[in-house]
Amino acid sequence: MRNLKNIRRRVINLAKFDLPLTATTWNTSSDSLICAFGPSETEAVIELRRLDGESKNADDLSLLSSWDAPSPHPDLAVDKIVSLHYFPDTSSCCLVLAGGDIVVVRESPLPGEDLIEIVGSVDAGISAAAWSPDEELLAITTRVDTLLYMTRDFDNVTNVTFTAEDVKASNHVSVGWGKSETQFKGKRAKALKDPTMPERVDEGVLSHQDQGNVTIKWRGDGAYVAVNTIEQKTRRMIRVYSREGVLDSVSEPVDYLEGPLSWRPAGNIIAGIQRLNNRIDVVFFERNGLRHGQFTLRMSAEEVQKLKGPIDLEWNSDSSVIAVSFEDKVQLWTMGNYHYYLKQEIRTLTKSSTATPARALWHSEKPLHLAVQASESVQVLQYAFTVARGPLLPPYDFGSVAVIDGTSLKLTPLRLANVPPPMARHEVRLEESAVDVSINASGTLIAVLHDTALSVLRYDPSLKPLEDPTIQGIYPLPLCSECISRQICFRSENEIFILSAKKASGLDVIHQFNMEPLTFGDLRHDLEEIINIHPSVDYQSLCLQGGNGTCLELRNTQTISDTQEHLSGLNVTVNPTGPWVELAHIGKESIIFNLSSNGQLCANDRLLVRNCTSFLVTSAHLIFTTTQHLLKFVHLDTEHNLEIPPDEPETDERCRSIERGARLITATPTSYSVVLQMPRGNLETIYPRALVLTGIRKSINAKEYKTAFFACRNQRVDMNILHDHAPEQFMNNIPLFLDQIKKVEHVDLFLSQLREEDVSQSMYKETIKTNELKRAINGNNNISTTQNNSKVNRICDGFLNALQSKKARNPQNIITANVCKSPPALEAGLTVVAKLREAGDESVERAAEHICFLADVNQLYDHALGLYDLDLALLIAQQSQKDPREYLPYLQSLQEMTPLRRRFTIDDHLGRHSKALTHLKEADDFEELKAYTEKHELHSTALDLYKYEQDRFNAIMKLYADFLNPRNRFKEAGIAYEYLSDHTSASAAYFSANMWRESLSSATLIPLPEAELSSLALSLADDAAESKNYFDAATIHLDYLHNVSTAIHLFCKCFHYAEAMRICGLHRRPDLLSAIDTGLVEGSATMSELLADCKSQLAAQVPRLRELRLKKETDPLAFFGGEEGVMGDIPDNVSIAPSALSTSGGTFLTRYTGKTTGTLGTNVSRKTSKNRRREERKRARGKKGSVYEEEYLVNSVGRLIERVNEVSEEVQRLVEGLLRRGMRERAEKVERSMVEVVDACKGCVGEVFEVERTGKLEGKEGQDEDETPLGADGVLFDALEQAKKVKAAPVVKQFARLSLVG
Repeated sequence: MRNLKNIRRRVINLAKFDLPLTATTWNTSSDSLICAFGPSETEAVIELRRLDGESKNADDLSLLSSWDAPSPHPDLAVDKIVSLHYFPDTSSCCLVLAGGDIVVVRESPLPGEDLIEIVGSVDAGISAAAWSPDEELLAITTRVDTLLYMTRDFDNVTNVTFTAEDVKASNHVSVGWGKSETQFKGKRAKALKDPTMPERVDEGVLSHQDQGNVTIKWRGDGAYVAVNTIEQKTRRMIRVYSREGVLDSVSEPVDYLEGPLSWRPAGNIIAGIQRLNNRIDVVFFERNGLRHGQFTLRMSAEEVQKLKGPIDLEWNSDSSVIAVSFEDKVQLWTMGNYHYYLKQEIRTLTKSSTATPARALWHSEKPLHLAVQASESVQVLQYAFTVARGPLLPPYDFGSVAVIDGTSLKLTPLRLANVPPPMARHEVRLEESAVDVSINASGTLIAVLHDTALSVLRYDPSLKPLEDPTIQGIYPLPLCSECISRQICFRSENEIFILSAKKASGLDVIHQFNMEPLTFGDLRHDLEEIINIHPSVDYQSLCLQGGNGTCLELRNTQTISDTQEHLSGLNVTVNPTGPWVELAHIGKESIIFNLSSNGQLCANDRLLVRNCTSFLVTSAHLIFTTTQHLLKFVHLDTEHNLEIPPDEPETDERCRSIERGARLITATPTSYSVVLQMPRGNLETIYPRALVLTGIRKSINAKEYKTAFFACRNQRVDMNILHDHAPEQFMNNIPLFLDQIKKVEHVDLFLSQLREEDVSQSMYKETIKTNELKRAINGNNNISTTQNNSKVNRICDGFLNALQSKKARNPQNIITANVCKSPPALEAGLTVVAKLREAGDESVERAAEHICFLADVNQLYDHALGLYDLDLALLIAQQSQKDPREYLPYLQSLQEMTPLRRRFTIDDHLGRHSKALTHLKEADDFEELKAYTEKHELHSTALDLYKYEQDRFNAIMKLYADFLNPRNRFKEAGIAYEYLSDHTSASAAYFSANMWRESLSSATLIPLPEAELSSLALSLADDAAESKNYFDAATIHLDYLHNVSTAIHLFCKCFHYAEAMRICGLHRRPDLLSAIDTGLVEGSATMSELLADCKSQLAAQVPRLRELRLKKETDPLAFFGGEEGVMGDIPDNVSIAPSALSTSGGTFLTRYTGKTTGTLGTNVSRKTSKNRRREERKRARGKKGSVYEEEYLVNSVGRLIERVNEVSEEVQRLVEGLLRRGMRERAEKVERSMVEVVDACKGCVGEVFEVERTGKLEGKEGQDEDETPLGADGVLFDALEQAKKVKAAPVVKQFARLSLVG
């Protein structure tokens, strides 16, 4: 689908020189051309001249050297240059002459070297010569049928003689590649014929125009060389030799094969010429000598008969173009999908009939750079592959692509007819070969440029059915004899611009051709060279690209008159300069996108990417492909706001993976498609998410919901975007949505796909930065939501409101809107079905089927029963798979019941026991109600039902209390009994709940005898003391048992010494102060022991924790492996890097992470819960040396700090008590110990709980959320994940010292 566009062309007329041009070669270091003139029959002299890269006339050719070259053989009238090659590394030329001399010409000879030196000579004469691609070997064939190999120093290393026995080197067996003999024609056709044997076998008959020349061609890698010679004057034979001079193969006989030969650099085929009576074919051979297809040159039989001169073949360096040279022209052919296209025809501009035939010479490093030599001229040309596509702006984006194929123009509107090449939807025959083609802004005019004329075709792709293009007119080009036409393009509808080069001066000129009215004029410009003219994306401007990178813009408001008006407009320098350019207008700013040959894509002077392979620009996107085989979309914006998406096709809609080597052909935003061409030539049409979503968003913004809906439906886009992209607008335009989406099924499809996720913020997040403010304005924040902020319910309610006026036409949509709510409003949907049944609507069956399709039929049946509509329940049951023998008897039994009993039975069947209880109350069956309450534990409901009937309320309360007591809910039971004034039962319940205040209070209200009350109080005091609630126990002994000594003892045990002293004074018992002193001594001893334990624990655990963390940081393998020095035992010559084989079974690291590939996941999944429990016990123990030790130590220190905070007040009361009783030394010791422990805790908090590290981890939490492993590995995985989480360090409570202690 690509054409060859001529971007540079220089014509140098050599008529001023006396000697004819006989050979040329490239100097690849400076892109200059080395030209050899002579010798001729009149003057046996050879001249070497250099044509620089920017030279445009013959006066610029500088003379390198010249010398006499008489013919050394009598049978050779004039010597001939067989090979001319330039060596850039030594700045020297090597000439191989037919007379046998090998001459080296040095531009800058070193001391002791000659300017011109004959370095070797072959006495027998030389028929052909060729240097290998690496310039290390020179292959020479002599006139006595020998093949010589010479080194760069011209030492002969191989000498091979051509013999008749060489034909036996290959035993050819044709498999009929591409032949009709191998095609299936039915079982009776040629049933006994071997398909590998053709009907006619060629004998190798010589062509009557064969000139007997010998050709040598190397393969691109220099491993093989092919030699085309005449064998025994009877047939042409192509011999293939290895680099060592060993014969590899010979070609099969081919009739009328001639001397030209060219080995494709890719190495797969060798091209030759077969001249038949009525046609000329370019035939292909494999390296083994077998035929491998051919193509026919586009010539009539008369032209074939007139053609008497030789034909030459030459592949370019990347094997994409083959040049076929005739006497007066050179044709450039390309191949796609096994079809050869004639892309360009270059005339030699030679007037003499005896001139040397044309010859094409490709640049060895620049694939599309070539020189065409003739006897009196040389042309230097540069081409670029381009796509002649139509407009990309809707509504004219028909995807029209024009392909040049000689005198045939292939046209295909890819949006309407995706015809694969080499076929085309339309094929137009032209008067002469096309040079370039362009399509206008509406796609209705196609301009085809020829050498001497301009053809304009009329085409309307909007017609149905499509009609072939018609030639509107053929217009001769003025001054075509003085200019060479190169490019053509449209601006707007009817303005055509033609880029030409003057033959005499080489200056580039631009002609303007207006269709309406018909005028022709020239454009003056200040550019020294123009390599490209191209319309802008909107066809409102014309972009002129200069050779130095300068780009000029001619807007549509500027006109060109016959007065040669100067060009004005945008002036941007693009660096590096590339042959592919697009001009886009972003607001008032113009941006020129330029792609260089090395893959650098620029926007004006800003480099965007370095790995681009093709690009195009639509009204909304810059689309390009990369060498990583990705298709990327860039939202058009100002130059510095263009954002290149990352290489993340899985997460970014602007990036998509494509097939290797794919190139962009065109894009059709109207159909959301992009057409790519694969390297072989076949087309692939894709629908990238970026284009699809852009089109959908555009339709939503324009309130074209029907277009957006069908785009979502066809491209499998989540339909939630119809709401989520513009929620407020959608909710306000639901009636418009229903009017556009008329089909009931389509509305149901939309409602059934609703979900709570906001897809515009997740899977279809907008990637245009300028729309963020718009999203904030039109987002969900400004919408008043109901029903727990549910998006689905809000939309369904909106549809229900809009469908109120369309109930008769859209009952199915109403049902869908109710059922699709979250949770589903099944009863509302069933109500719609019930109303249809009551109205006798014929659609009731369809409605029932529809609701059963949307929801679980069993749930629908239960909800239908819950509506107490037996007919509706029967209708739903008939749509289910239920057995009629199951539901019919049940429904019949319900029909026979009274209304209240029926409702009670239905609610009881459905498990709606609270509702069933209300029906029993309405039936006034209190005994059954009590039994039903006890059966289903409905006491709270029953109490609420009888809250205004005190007697029955008390009866239910009694049932509830009796229900709570045996279920160990003693507190609630006690309150219930006390509500019923049953103090005996209440006291017992409170006693069981260890509520001593309430129990003793109820006991005094019975009232209990004093002895029983004392017994009860003693039991409660013992229970409180046993649970270490000494303060409550002391209070009971003091208030109810009047035991002061026991109370004081208990107060001392809970460190309430001040209260104990107060009781002594209150009851006038100074004798009990000795008991308080004893309690103080015991308390100080206990507290001192506790604080000593805390200090020793900190002293042991903090250093150990420090050691573990240092080990984990310096040697993590040893830390997780649980082995000391595990890294030290590994030899230096053993790799410990994981590999696909070594990690398949897991390593000692994967034992603790569970994050591995291969079979480890399967092994982990087989871990049993028993292993997990065992591992959990290991984690709880935190055994020394295990991987859980660090976690255990951190938790242990945390618990210690909590304990220190708890005893802080107790220590303070203890110190005060000791001072009050004169025990200052003990008080000082306890306080000092407490201060030391508190300071130690404060000092280690930062280190133990890693306060600085947890602050750094706050932003990283939750980044790695791999699947949690199972079994024992999951325990440590949980531990490691827990360690990553931010854990707040505990606060150490401040201990207030007593100043009296000192």
